[in-house]
Amino acid sequence: MGCRCIEAEAGMLGQPSYFPTPEVIGVKLTGSFPEATTATDLALKVTQVLREKNVVGKFVEFFGPGLTEMPLADRATISNMAPEYGATCGFFPVDEETLDYMRLTGRSEEQIQLVKEYLQKNDLFYTPDQEDPAFTQLVEIDLSDLEPNLSGPKRPQDLIPLSNMKESFNKALTAPAGNQGFGLDEKDKEKEAVVKFNDGGETTMKTGALAIAAITSCTNTSNPHVMLGAGLLAKKAVEKGLEVPSYVKTSLAPGSKVVTNYLENSGLMEYLNKLGFNLVGYGCTTCIGNSGPLLPEIEEAIADSDLTVSSVLSGNRNFEGRIHPLVRANYLASPPLVVAYALAGTVDLDLLNEPLGQDADGNDVFFKDIWPSSDEIKSEIEKVVTPEIFRKEYEEVFDSNEEWNKIQTTDEPLYEFDEDSTYIQNPPFFEEMSKDPKEVAPLEGLRVVGKFGDSVTTDHISPAGAIPKDMPAGQYLMEKDVSPRNFNSYGSRRGNHEVMMRGTFGNIRIRNEIGGGKEGGFTTHWPTGDVLPIYDAAMRYKEEDTGLCVIAGDDYGMGSSRDWAAKGTDLLGIKTVIAQSFERIHRSNLVMMGVLPLQFQKGDTIESLGLTGEEVINVEVNEDVKPHDLVKVTATNDQGETTEFEVVARFDSDVEVDYYRHGGILPMVLRNKLQTVEK
Repeated sequence: MGCRCIEAEAGMLGQPSYFPTPEVIGVKLTGSFPEATTATDLALKVTQVLREKNVVGKFVEFFGPGLTEMPLADRATISNMAPEYGATCGFFPVDEETLDYMRLTGRSEEQIQLVKEYLQKNDLFYTPDQEDPAFTQLVEIDLSDLEPNLSGPKRPQDLIPLSNMKESFNKALTAPAGNQGFGLDEKDKEKEAVVKFNDGGETTMKTGALAIAAITSCTNTSNPHVMLGAGLLAKKAVEKGLEVPSYVKTSLAPGSKVVTNYLENSGLMEYLNKLGFNLVGYGCTTCIGNSGPLLPEIEEAIADSDLTVSSVLSGNRNFEGRIHPLVRANYLASPPLVVAYALAGTVDLDLLNEPLGQDADGNDVFFKDIWPSSDEIKSEIEKVVTPEIFRKEYEEVFDSNEEWNKIQTTDEPLYEFDEDSTYIQNPPFFEEMSKDPKEVAPLEGLRVVGKFGDSVTTDHISPAGAIPKDMPAGQYLMEKDVSPRNFNSYGSRRGNHEVMMRGTFGNIRIRNEIGGGKEGGFTTHWPTGDVLPIYDAAMRYKEEDTGLCVIAGDDYGMGSSRDWAAKGTDLLGIKTVIAQSFERIHRSNLVMMGVLPLQFQKGDTIESLGLTGEEVINVEVNEDVKPHDLVKVTATNDQGETTEFEVVARFDSDVEVDYYRHGGILPMVLRNKLQTVEK
């Protein structure tokens, strides 16, 4: 289940978490995995299916005979995609496989039997012969229909069968700019760039060239089936004499040190290393935008030629601008497919029918020649994935990281902020906070700072990756004598509100329809008509004592929970977001930061109401507002003509109205604490 950072912060201060009783969607899995398919393929398929079913704000339970031979690691891979398919959570019932996993990870038989007995007595232990539970809605997926899949080039739910990948990429190139298209010309397909390396070497990259191949993400890279599968594929490729092209940046970021252990014990790490999949660390890497720079020669060649290059990664998210600023086409795939595409060096290839390369004798080597069988993978798992490696790693988990343990700490109750730090600063969330909350009052004289279409993600709103030097956050860091090579990423500097608010709506691929035709975080300041970075415009509006609003289409705030997407929105002075629909976590986060989420009524859109973004917006909200009340909005253009319409106040519970009245959950918790102390 996704936990919001803002909610967690309040929870640490004793605030309960509230949400409405959810609908529960049942996903019945039947059949079994065909040869050459993985849990990643199923996770991507589930994401496509459940996005179409609109499970936002709902629980999803997986059950059925398909669970019989499904390892727990596969189930975790599927559950971990819940934010991508939009659910509050995705879960599997506890069964014998769960108990077997407890044994595998070193739990005692006494503990395992206690768990089983407790669940059985509470009718929570699952067996395949049970009657199907009653659900709000039932969805069936036959595992036998699965095939190897990718998703992309911009969203996890846009499924692409491996057999259609080449065709899909070429179609996306010339499709209208949007979630599944780049809006390029046919001639762009023929582009190429010559890369001249500093060591004297030279290579050519063409449209679709693979710039990044990353085995990354938390659950894919903790799944022995796909990780050992990637290792076996690498071994076969090396034995066939295949190599990864010099322009592909490869990396390996396992989910835990247990994975490193079994890759080394199996002897497969050697082959991954030979293909350039060297260990770069643990935790969030390319999946969250921490791909790091490409070689300067490669970045220069891509930029100079305006070349559309690609990435393939085993992560959960591939939203625009997330993976790397210069990589436009980003695809999710299983770890073995990541290695296969690294060898191919391009996504503009029919991986099933065109050769990946040639062996030492000049014979073509095809995908089928190096893909490991299920039996080979299972055999390897049985040999190297044992309870002993889990016990060994987790017995030392608190002592093994010497660098972490060297960090000096104190027992002081208050954190001492370093005013010169560019990583951690004291945020202004409690500045000018009154002792008592104010009444909910109408929002008047708002200016539109952002007018967006569908599927604006939290990555669009608050990017986690590279910080551009020519935008407000980069300029701030340079003013603090931080050189661009030491910018690090937005994600690493999220303890500094000065960086994060400057990066809000700063994604290089965001398309603001009132941004003067520029791609990236720009807007038009009204009424001057000046086109500025959104941060700069927001600060000008602040000087003018003008509140702001955002208008948008469907699925606003989809993707990561990303607390700074709401925090940054608040700090920019945005009072309300009016959208056709919201992703659950981001809508809730907005309320928790004192930003009013409003939803167009069914049938109303930005286009149908004729909103241009130049209007002055008034919202007639008041102290009497209740969850899902209709609220009147008046939009007045510069000729004085008005458009009136009603929207839904997207408070989903009475407590959310209280959060909003207090200006957010954190001021509310602090006020409650002060009242307790005074008593």
